[in-house]
Amino acid sequence: MAQESKTAVVAAIAGNLAIAVSKFVAAAFSGSSAMLSEAIHSLVDTGNGGLMLYGMRRSRRPPDAEHPFGYGHELYFWALIVGVLVFALGGGMSIVSGIAHIRAGEPPGDLAWSYGVLAVAAVFESVSWYYGLKAFRVEQRGRGFVETIRTTKDPTSFTVLLEDSAALLGLVFAFVGMTLAVRLDLPWIDGAASVAIGVLLCLVALLMVYESKGLLVGEGADRTTLDEIRRIACAEPQVERVCRVSTMYLGPEEVMLVLELALHRAPPGEFDTRATFERIPRAIRARFPRIRHVFVDITPDEVQAPDEETASADAESAFALSPMQPMGRQR
Repeated sequence: MAQESKTAVVAAIAGNLAIAVSKFVAAAFSGSSAMLSEAIHSLVDTGNGGLMLYGMRRSRRPPDAEHPFGYGHELYFWALIVGVLVFALGGGMSIVSGIAHIRAGEPPGDLAWSYGVLAVAAVFESVSWYYGLKAFRVEQRGRGFVETIRTTKDPTSFTVLLEDSAALLGLVFAFVGMTLAVRLDLPWIDGAASVAIGVLLCLVALLMVYESKGLLVGEGADRTTLDEIRRIACAEPQVERVCRVSTMYLGPEEVMLVLELALHRAPPGEFDTRATFERIPRAIRARFPRIRHVFVDITPDEVQAPDEETASADAESAFALSPMQPMGRQR
């Protein structure tokens, strides 16, 4: 999934940069407000792609003393920034430019340049959109479009697709606006098309900001995964019940799990608690590779003897991250 996302982002950067230059040239020759808005849109998308690529690289940095669980949330932060930039620069500037053009009432000039650039832009945007869709399909896994956007933990999977979809629709708005403005001799239509492009970008940006905010704050695993974790834990003979299951995504491919269990009361020596606490995380990680940090604890009233050893079960990964990881309670 990471490689598909990176390919989609790189393709979007290359395409948007070429498109932005051609659109600015066409806007200069035609004087079209809608074309200028499209140029601004493509330039913003180019910068946004660079930020997403930067966030992807930063999020893969290994854990250190100050960040024992790594830098996975950096990707969510930069995805949020991208959404804000699309709203403020892409949408806001397009709306302002459109309103100014409506007030000025100047018709578009030579449309040959604009039509040529729109055709070239449509080709580049379609290629970029294809790579974005390809990455999104990998994340989709049979789910619906809206459901995938709501449940995915990789913001690059929907950011590129949403931006490119908005860009293709914006090209349609620009084409219709310029054509009607000239054919009907109503210059304000070109400005209205620019405003429509700005509103479209603002709506896409709001969706991106909303989803990225949820990821940045911290989202957990879905209910199906939680139920399966409970089933795995309860399969151990020593486990009476699962008291609490808490998860949080530390990045698109990294999850932390805190599992609190109640154990059966039994004479000392009947169960090997340490072995139980080793088997449960091993089984969970085998079933869900994304769950890389597992902490298992027991409720205070379920401890059998003061000398019984209980410990956090993340001996393979969590202990290596920080000496301050929570240990299982000893009684």
